[in-house]
Amino acid sequence: MKLSVPEVHTYFDEPTNAACHIVKDPASNAVAIIDSILDFDAAAGRTHTTHADMLIEKITRNGWQVAWILETHVHADHLSAAPYLADKLGGKVAIGANIAAVQKVFGKIFNAGTEFEMDGSQFDRLFADGDVFAIGNLDVAVMHTPGHTPACVTYVIGDAAFIGDTLFMPDFGTARADFPGGSATELYTSIQRILALPDETRLFLCHDYKTKTRDTFCWQTTVAEQKAENVHVGGGKSEVEFVDFRITRDAQLAMPKLIIPSIQVNMNAGKMPEPDTDGQVYLKVPINKL
Repeated sequence: MKLSVPEVHTYFDEPTNAACHIVKDPASNAVAIIDSILDFDAAAGRTHTTHADMLIEKITRNGWQVAWILETHVHADHLSAAPYLADKLGGKVAIGANIAAVQKVFGKIFNAGTEFEMDGSQFDRLFADGDVFAIGNLDVAVMHTPGHTPACVTYVIGDAAFIGDTLFMPDFGTARADFPGGSATELYTSIQRILALPDETRLFLCHDYKTKTRDTFCWQTTVAEQKAENVHVGGGKSEVEFVDFRITRDAQLAMPKLIIPSIQVNMNAGKMPEPDTDGQVYLKVPINKL
């Protein structure tokens, strides 16, 4: 059976090294936004919507209709613009069903309080492994691909798969697995599920950081390229080899610069905390917790 070929329009945000994708059904005006970005100046504590407004302008100008605003996982390196985009464009905000596990872990770290529901109810839809939904005439199959976080999912849409942080470009490797709830063993298993897709499957990534030998940003590769060339897991590396490597490497990595604001906002479906008694919104900084 011939696979559908969705249109993919990618917008890279260099300050966060993040890629946001608009996926369009070629047979209609239906689109989904995957892994949106809210601009955040951490030093000033200010948000702005330049990146999201660029998406809005593109979608509005083309007469596209947003069906879904999708998250591959709870990002630790940028804030989601999902609520802002949903307000401006419509669309249901969705993430993997295991978001509750992330909320329970980080809800304690941020002392979120009893008013913070840890059941994923902040999102419009929670996807379990094997779920299928539609973007216009395009079928989307959900794969639960944990390891980087417990709630990571991959969206398989025709000949394309949106894999979040599970894999990077072949010359950069794979995601870290040392965040609370992460697992190098689960990450290896998830990667093997992705690499079992047809070799020609286009893989769209959430991040890129260039390398010493590549001076341009990239966010698209294929299953075949990853199987042959990925420096961490390609060439048939065993689970034992990968897990040993990943644990050793992760122990040397610093926390992402925006992990503290990102996690507490993104686990709440991109919504900021409720205003304090003075009417202002505040984010918490847990001391010696991460």
